[in-house]
Amino acid sequence: MSAPSPQNSVRQRGGKENKKRGTTPQPSDSSLMNGNASEKVESIKQGAKKAVTNEWEYKVALAVITVLAFLTRFWGISHPNQVVFDEVHFGKFASYYLQRTYFFDVHPPFGKLLFAFAGWLVGYDGAFLFENIGDSYITNKVPYVAYRSMPALMGSLTVCTTYWIMWESGYSLPACIVAASLVLFDNAHIGQTRLILLDATLVLFMATSILCYIRFYKLRHDPFSRKWWKWLLLTGISMSCVISTKYVGAFTFFSIGVPVMIDLWELLDVDRKRGALSLPEFGKHLAARVIGLIVVPFLMYLFWFQVHFAILNRSGPGDDFMSPEFQETLADNIMTQQAVGIDYFDSIAMRHKETKVYLHSHPDRYPLRYDDGRISSQGQQVTGYPHNDTNNLWQIVPSVAMEGYDHPVKNGDVVRFRHLVTDTWLLTHDVASPYYPTNQEFTAVPTEEANGDRFNDTCFEIQIAGGKPDQQFKTMSSHFKLIHFPTRVAMWTHTTPLPDWAYKQAEINGNKNLQQSSNIWYVEEIPGLAEDSPRLQKEEKKVKNMPFMKKYLELQRAMFYHNNALTSSHPYASFPIQWPFLLRGVSFWTENDTRQQIYFLGNPVGWWFASSILAVFAGILGADQLSLRRGVDALDQRTRSRLYDSTGFFFLLWAAHYIPFFIMGRQLFLHHYLPAHLASALVAGAIVEFIFNIEPSDISNLAITDGKTGSRQQQQKRGRPTRERIAGQSLLATWAAAGVIVAVLVWGFWFFAPLTYGKPGLSVEQVLARKWLNYDLHFAK
Repeated sequence: MSAPSPQNSVRQRGGKENKKRGTTPQPSDSSLMNGNASEKVESIKQGAKKAVTNEWEYKVALAVITVLAFLTRFWGISHPNQVVFDEVHFGKFASYYLQRTYFFDVHPPFGKLLFAFAGWLVGYDGAFLFENIGDSYITNKVPYVAYRSMPALMGSLTVCTTYWIMWESGYSLPACIVAASLVLFDNAHIGQTRLILLDATLVLFMATSILCYIRFYKLRHDPFSRKWWKWLLLTGISMSCVISTKYVGAFTFFSIGVPVMIDLWELLDVDRKRGALSLPEFGKHLAARVIGLIVVPFLMYLFWFQVHFAILNRSGPGDDFMSPEFQETLADNIMTQQAVGIDYFDSIAMRHKETKVYLHSHPDRYPLRYDDGRISSQGQQVTGYPHNDTNNLWQIVPSVAMEGYDHPVKNGDVVRFRHLVTDTWLLTHDVASPYYPTNQEFTAVPTEEANGDRFNDTCFEIQIAGGKPDQQFKTMSSHFKLIHFPTRVAMWTHTTPLPDWAYKQAEINGNKNLQQSSNIWYVEEIPGLAEDSPRLQKEEKKVKNMPFMKKYLELQRAMFYHNNALTSSHPYASFPIQWPFLLRGVSFWTENDTRQQIYFLGNPVGWWFASSILAVFAGILGADQLSLRRGVDALDQRTRSRLYDSTGFFFLLWAAHYIPFFIMGRQLFLHHYLPAHLASALVAGAIVEFIFNIEPSDISNLAITDGKTGSRQQQQKRGRPTRERIAGQSLLATWAAAGVIVAVLVWGFWFFAPLTYGKPGLSVEQVLARKWLNYDLHFAK
């Protein structure tokens, strides 16, 4: 962030007016330093001694905070000895890695690989699959403490990194302690980092990205040095770890990308104070940042997917999400083993790849009018049905006459489908579908119509995804699009069920967007095939290879699609507007016998304080800009620079990790706010210092006098104790404010600790005492 050009301050203007009135101007720090040489040497020695003392104070505070971070994260980590909340997902994924079994998840692999690494370190074989919340780790002999220790370690380091960010940004010790304490004593950060979940990894590397960028920015006057390159590359590596854990890591790229672009824009200025850069020199700066912050992170991001594919080389539950070509790269793949060639006049069951519904029909008809007043054809309903049923069977018939049987169906063939139970023929025509007026209705018509004037409307072309010309059409392995031959629409379905008149089954319609990935179907089986059919005789197939980038791009498409499809309701989902005010949490685990529960909830005191400070910061900026418009400059250059550049950067960090959630359509939970909460803690620490602490530079500009005139040396003797007294009072006020804030944070953490650690069990009165807002706690009655 870039600070505005400093104006003349109020204190500077006051000095000019005093001069006009003939009064004696008061000494500044610079004038006081113009004494004899011995005074200068003594002042330098005192300054160096004070700097060393301050360094040790910061280090001692960091050591204390580190110990407390490890204690709060690791205490009682073995409780409960059961599967808790989303451990059913990420523990299961670690087991799949250890078994080398292919699975599918909407998140990138880095965080899950760390859990698998923890299991591998302790020699676990991944036999337990974390099927249900409440399953016993002890009974199933799972090294769950080792798994949980990984995020607990990261959560502890996150607290240290938060402190270090403030320290490196030049804030006072009380400000560093306040910012770190907001994370240290936060129940949400503690609760989320004691379980087998990804957020500890996400938040830690988000924090290290900020720290490394600050270290890099501080070396801006020493470009291309070894340290400059080190911190630039570490920034990129950290950001890569963020986005390699969850895709919301893109918010961290934006947070750092904005100040980087501002910095490059200033480097391009021909009138910059440190001398203009030539275009070749600017090109070097630009290339270095592109390499360090884009190229290196992207290559690391790809590397984790390469590891992912290298480990998961066996068929597993993730096969169904991938193409047949991808599945052929996995050993023991059921699809390739069970694939059967399809001949004309076979009876087949077709299934949609993404929704898993069967193409289905029954005698019921579409209503005459829909709810919006549109009129249907009143034809026989063609729907999607999730269960195996005889009404799912269709006979595949050639569109041209063929003699005899045993003619294989091939890619590109134009075919027809006869519904066996109702003896009708699949058809689509230029009539709007029930839910999509732009899409065509699918129906089924009697034989006399199908073989008469409506013959062409019953013709469909089979297009096998990635298939070669004349490639044989097979069950399971041939994922295909069914394209209506005359109107060129693709058979398609979606997740919104039809009304009661269709028994809430899925709508089947004709999609004009032929390229849409959700147009894909496959044939699950040929029920009537004789057991001794030569088509059932299988020859052993070798595992095939597929280029890495092709596998990566296919997986990326599937991940983005299914991530966006997570729109179903959840009892503990919440909206972003609720998060800063901590209106409700999430129930993670309960045990009825002991009345113990783990309820994911932040420290309300800390969250409300941090959220209010965000509003205070916005108010300060607004007041400062309004004052400048009226010619009043109440801030000195250093204070304004820190307020806009450093605190403004933290505020940008918060906004970038919070505001984008408002435009997301997927399920959202309170834990999505944790990165933004860390950023709000940084803003809070900075604003506490801004409000209570007076900088030495501010003191030097104060008109300090006892009302008497005297020699320069007498003014120095009278002025120094006054400045020291003001500085001491300011520091004391900052420490007092920090002490009160930390004390209240500790109380809030301790009060809600039973809900964070899952013990001890609380009585009804104790539960109700913690039900401050809309917290849907268990055992409240």
